[in-house]
Amino acid sequence: MDFHITLLPGDGVGPEIIDAATTVLTAVEKKFGHNFHMQSRDIGGVAIDTTGVPLPKETLDACKQSDAVLLGAVGGPKWDGLKAHLRPERGLLSLRSGLGLFANLRPIALHEELISSSPLRQDIAKRGVNIMIVRELTGGIYFGERGYRDGAFGQEAYDTEVYSINEVERIAKIAFEIAMGRNKKVTSVDKANVLETSRLWRATVERVAKGYPEVELENMLVDNCAMQLIKEPSRFDVILTNNMFGDILSDEASMLTGSIGLLPSSSLGAGNMGLYEPIHGSAPDIAGNDEANPIATVLASAMMLSTSLKLVNEAFAVECAVHKVLAKGLRTKDIAGGKKHVSCSRMAEEIALAVLNR
Repeated sequence: MDFHITLLPGDGVGPEIIDAATTVLTAVEKKFGHNFHMQSRDIGGVAIDTTGVPLPKETLDACKQSDAVLLGAVGGPKWDGLKAHLRPERGLLSLRSGLGLFANLRPIALHEELISSSPLRQDIAKRGVNIMIVRELTGGIYFGERGYRDGAFGQEAYDTEVYSINEVERIAKIAFEIAMGRNKKVTSVDKANVLETSRLWRATVERVAKGYPEVELENMLVDNCAMQLIKEPSRFDVILTNNMFGDILSDEASMLTGSIGLLPSSSLGAGNMGLYEPIHGSAPDIAGNDEANPIATVLASAMMLSTSLKLVNEAFAVECAVHKVLAKGLRTKDIAGGKKHVSCSRMAEEIALAVLNR
């Protein structure tokens, strides 16, 4: 089968991890007889350098015409001094908005082979970590009105959190649908004891929950959730939350697995087309050293295969290949614990080889 995939390498380690993912996707092509037509486009800092904007129109147009989009990372200190609307991160926010992607899915799973790499107490880690974080992606404080103004104590800045019932309903339905295929539990995270948006969030989620009587709904304040993720992560199945809380909690939860370099994510809208990326940043301090962990991006490509391209067997082959390589003891620097490690490109080659030899 033929598929069109837009690659957005971006900044920092982005080009290295996208190269790693394409190595694995090429192995999938050969193993299963597909044709992945992959084209690269600029986004983020590299796009600012070449076009003056973080998301060129031609990049957005190419993404809209694709079956799926695979992103590396954006940002870096080189562009920190730019105004907010010109920063590399604005390109990613605009891309999500331009593609109508409102749901961000972040699976948090602790590989059995890496239990010793988790900062959790071993007795807690052995109970398992298998969480799906469902984060609302195009609303909230990241997209609300913002600016500067004169206040009682001089100049002040403000950012506004806004959510509509419709925005909460559509993300809640996705969380409950996912829970139906898992352990039938949704933990909705908010700050309803303080924020009006959270009170609307909670009331709306409770109303949506009535349509899913098989699913247990638990409401939890965000500060308690942050604590429980460390204390008892095995209690969670699906975590549903807003844009900012989801951003923070998923990064916290990622470290339960041993490294933020292990975890993928997908951003989805109403159709099949999605944006797939690792949850980590551009890591400019190690860019160009071939030492980034490509597993998150490889697993993001597996999510792309199963979700947007409907290639479930192919996605399973990639996931199994990752487990096989980890079981062999191969580790990148971030999960090696100071011991012998392999490069980003070598890890990708080993995963690709495991796909071909499956």
